Amino acid sequence: MAITLRQLRIFEATARLGRLTQAADEQALSQSAASQALKELESSLDYRLFNRRGRDLLMTDSGQDVLPRIREILDLVDSLKNPDRNALCGHLRVVASVTIGCYLLPNLMAEFIKCYPGVEPDLQIANTRQVIERLEKGQAHIGMIEGPALHKQLQITPWREDSLEVFCHPDHTLAGAGVLTREQIPDQRWILREQGSGTRAIFNQALQRLGVQASVALALNRQEAIKQSVKAGLGIGCLSRLSVAEEVRAGELVVLETPLELSRQLSLVTWPVDQGSTLTMTFVDFLERTRI
Repeated sequence: MAITLRQLRIFEATARLGRLTQAADEQALSQSAASQALKELESSLDYRLFNRRGRDLLMTDSGQDVLPRIREILDLVDSLKNPDRNALCGHLRVVASVTIGCYLLPNLMAEFIKCYPGVEPDLQIANTRQVIERLEKGQAHIGMIEGPALHKQLQITPWREDSLEVFCHPDHTLAGAGVLTREQIPDQRWILREQGSGTRAIFNQALQRLGVQASVALALNRQEAIKQSVKAGLGIGCLSRLSVAEEVRAGELVVLETPLELSRQLSLVTWPVDQGSTLTMTFVDFLERTRI
């Protein structure tokens, strides 16, 4: 079996970037040379890594299964650049849901880099559905999500508790009493996160449990846009308590008491422990031990 590092690198890059042309550019190869490297790797392994549909490459189940092991091999090879075996180093790609990425991850990553200065972080922000997709494609080592999720291959581990808050402008008619009743929920103009986000999933589940519906005036994929829309008097919103804490303290937003059950579980998404790199597992252990 004649497998080369170049073949493994072009496979990993293609899986991560989703396009052979981009993978070829990253690895400083022509597209024909990159394509040939993939074909040679599949020939050596005697199974397909991608199904080819026109110009698109769709990873096979076999490719998905072998990707974590190939990434581990490449991480071990890259670690040879540092003669200190005990020094943790390398690229760490983390993709997090919006609330985690904005309000928790920056400080956590800063503390981690203090402990391991040789680590080069690559931080991405996406909604829960996109986090799962990027882990599937090998575009990140670890995911951090806010919504409920199940997956047959990825390991989803409870991490922290969080809760959502319903809030309005101080001049809103509900602000004085600070209460939103079950009967009032359908009458409000709601400004919410987009479908596919963990925040929206928790809100929808809370509505179902209560047996009511909400009229969605705006569905936005940015928390700041939701807060600004509420401040402009366009409706009431629902976001993590982490994201509205500063505005509530400043008196710019008012939290409403509601009958909605809006607690949620923040979770870590990884490949199983036996398929993860030492760097990834060290970061997971750090996240589980650290409270910021």
